[in-house]
Amino acid sequence: MNRFNLIVIGDEILHGSRQDAHFAFFRNMLQQHGLKLGQVQYLPDDFEVLVQSLQRSFSDGLSTFVTGGIGATPDDHTRQAAAAALGVPLVRHPQAAALIDGVTLERGEALDTPEHRRRLNMADFPAGADIIPNPYNRIAGFSVRRHYFFPGFPVMAHPMAQWVLETVYSDRFHRVASGTRQLYLVGQPESKIAPVMEDIERRYSGVKAYSLPNVGGQTADGRQTVPHIDFGLKAEGEACGLLDAAWADVLQQFEQTGIAWQSGLPVVEVV
Repeated sequence: MNRFNLIVIGDEILHGSRQDAHFAFFRNMLQQHGLKLGQVQYLPDDFEVLVQSLQRSFSDGLSTFVTGGIGATPDDHTRQAAAAALGVPLVRHPQAAALIDGVTLERGEALDTPEHRRRLNMADFPAGADIIPNPYNRIAGFSVRRHYFFPGFPVMAHPMAQWVLETVYSDRFHRVASGTRQLYLVGQPESKIAPVMEDIERRYSGVKAYSLPNVGGQTADGRQTVPHIDFGLKAEGEACGLLDAAWADVLQQFEQTGIAWQSGLPVVEVV
């Protein structure tokens, strides 16, 4: 499988007090290695919701990145929920605890303070978990059952995720070929395009057609686009070998049915 899931945990994301920085990062990180983001979930800091969602995710068996809620304050429930979802106890990971001891000593604090004992809770992981190194402050994340748990802070989570990908999944990099073909349709209803899409997918196994209506507007470089449809084909693996034939078929069907298309973005000159 070249697809990964992402679970972003945090009331602050759902309530809008923080902007999500994870989706774009994980999507781009995976794409750079020929991998894909298959599914994204945003979940609250709610123990019962997290247990139910993680139970489903563990049962799916898909590689999943999880960010948020692994701190030591009462609103952090992810470590506990992961253990409950797996039906195992939280246990103190000796290596993670030793790293936290080191952080405390470097701060000039004693190891018998209430603050340090609270900090050590961040070394309590579901039984059987392995640690994920945190280069930012050395307080580790953890992995269990192909799920990788990071802090919610992007400055910590993102390098930790890169470490996981390069350490555990490098054998998957760029192993599955992928390809796309795209054009733009102006003044065409999707109802006219749908039969072509159905025909292509029926006759070219593994080739998928997509139609994305766009209401038009201003592009990032200041140009104005008219309403149009982004139309294309995409394929993975062996189906990539069918893309050229399928694309030629699409263009022929468009010509026969009077569907006008253009290769460049439909831009209107503003004067």
